[in-house]
Amino acid sequence: MTSSPYAQLNAPADPPSNWRAVFGWRRVRAVAIICALFVLLFSFGWDAAMWLLVARVYGVGLALLLAFGLFEQWPRRLPRWMARWALQVAAVGVTVPLAFFVAFLLTNAPDAPPFWKTARLEGFMTFTFLGMLVAPWTALAALLRQREAKVEKQALDFELERSELARQALDARMRLLTAQAQPHFLFNTLANVQALVEAGSPRAPKLLQSLTEYLRAAVPRLDGSANTLGQELELVRAYLELMQMRMPDRLAFALHVDPDVHVLSCPPMTLLTLVENAVQHGIDPSEEGGRIDVHAEALEGGRCRLRVVDSGVGLQASGGGLGTGLVALRERLLWAYGGSATLALNEVTPHGVEARIEFSEKP
Repeated sequence: MTSSPYAQLNAPADPPSNWRAVFGWRRVRAVAIICALFVLLFSFGWDAAMWLLVARVYGVGLALLLAFGLFEQWPRRLPRWMARWALQVAAVGVTVPLAFFVAFLLTNAPDAPPFWKTARLEGFMTFTFLGMLVAPWTALAALLRQREAKVEKQALDFELERSELARQALDARMRLLTAQAQPHFLFNTLANVQALVEAGSPRAPKLLQSLTEYLRAAVPRLDGSANTLGQELELVRAYLELMQMRMPDRLAFALHVDPDVHVLSCPPMTLLTLVENAVQHGIDPSEEGGRIDVHAEALEGGRCRLRVVDSGVGLQASGGGLGTGLVALRERLLWAYGGSATLALNEVTPHGVEARIEFSEKP
């Protein structure tokens, strides 16, 4: 149920403590415009000097502005039964006759009789009546506008805070998904090194060197922080060199990279997940091994296409569908890009799989 304007004004609110707000530009402008309209209205048929009319009207306007601002600031605490908006409107209403009385008194000629004993009393009554008619309603309208502006600001602040919390939740979710994927790569690689060392293979030292290069590329991004495609390609190359050391006769690879894609951002472990999936589910199960080609292409409209093509056993022989790593990757892409990123697997003739990702660079 929508509350009335008076109920909105009666809502608890701490008065501002900045006295400069009393003479804010919008308030001064509004008072100046209303005073100008009063001067224009009374200028018709005005016989005295025009400066007297201007001085009276603008002097009263200044007094009303001061009264409105004074009771906006003071007293700092009001009784529970008294609403500050009502106090301000009442103060403006009381100030109107007092201010016009002082204005007429000060602009009275020294040798002239008091204005209340002359025909100028009628002018005083007219000024006071119109002032009482306009000033309190103007004050009430200003209070309503002030309350609306405060509500709008609070709504905007709330929306900004909600957006920031959503961004933090997204970032935390991305870090969690990345952290879940990273041990998978490291443990598999360490298991391969251990097997070669235990078998006394002469390739073990070279494999350890490749592992060192792989970790040098991987460790700086273990926190799941911002990642570029260039960094991801370094990690992919180190990983493929490591896997090639493990099975030199069964794995060949090549990277085909457009120069423009190195600076594009992407979630950590995106391309590496596709490559590891090709090694584990395509090349490893194949007796002859195979080849992996990694493509990174820049498309129109700021989009990028990543393709990992292997000549392994294919989807049917590997069980088809998305493995655990690719399912987690799809979720990471969804969190990072929404529906603008796509992940697909396609059969390659005569055998093999093409994994394809398309996305737009993150803002």
